[in-house]
Formats: sequence, C-alpha cells, structure tokens
Amino acid sequence: MVKAVCVLQGDAKGTVFFEQDGSAVKVSGQVSGLKKGLHGFHIHEFGDNTNGCTSAGPHFNPLNKDHGGPDSDVRHVGDLGNIEANTDGVANVAITDKMIQLQGANSIIGRTLVVHADPDDLGKGGHELSKTTGNAGARLACGVVGITKA
Repeated sequence: MVKAVCVLQGDAKGTVFFEQDGSAVKVSGQVSGLKKGLHGFHIHEFGDNTNGCTSAGPHFNPLNKDHGGPDSDVRHVGDLGNIEANTDGVANVAITDKMIQLQGANSIIGRTLVVHADPDDLGKGGHELSKTTGNAGARLACGVVGITKA
C-alpha cells in the first residue's frame, strides 16, 4: 500500500490524505475556510507553488483529454470533481478514484492539489472554460502531494 499527504495553504487550509490499495486511490481529509457550497477539486500538473497556486499549471492531463467529472469517460486524470463545504465552511473529503495513482504513469506524487473558489461544472456547463477547467474559478488553496510513511 502506498500513501501520500497534501497540506493545503492559501485562503483555505486543510490536510488531505491519499491511500492506494490496488487500482483505486482513496482520498480523505478536511478543508476549512471555504464558503458554503461546492468547490472544484483538482490535481494540477506541476508541484510548483513558487507563485502561489498559479505556478501549479493546468490540470494534470497526460492523456490529453477534455475536462470532465470524476465519473466521466472523458476527463483529465486530475479531475476529482467537487468537495462541498457546510455552513461552517468545512468540507470533509471522501473520494475514491481509479484514474489518479500514487505510482506509475498517472502518479500524482510531486504534483499540486488545488481547491477552487467555485463549483466545477464537470465539463458540462457550456462556458468557454468548461472543457479545460470546469469553470471552477480562482485557486483558493493548494499544496504539493508528497509521499508519506505507509
């Protein structure tokens, strides 16, 4: 079993854990400091936070696909959909995903996890950004995914 962790910093804060057991990765944790509602939740290409979350680049998309939701046939590897914050601004993360990996070609180790200001439209919004970013808005918090003790 391979495990990883990401400490999110920015306008929102949190800690997210990744655990790969077989072909799926379980993503769990908590993000606070959000407005109530849905927030785009993506793995971005670079593990570079030198210019805040901006330097993380676009969504992790090694297969060169359009943006989609986590259950879509066509999606970026890094498209994890949305997390939902409650009235206290806290989102509890509980996702299982079969595209991201903690080892091999689709490894997210060393890449950046980003929490966005707005909901991800899962590529179905009809906005000019729907097929690239899900029109999820500004990057509120980010952190590099790093390997942790198993």
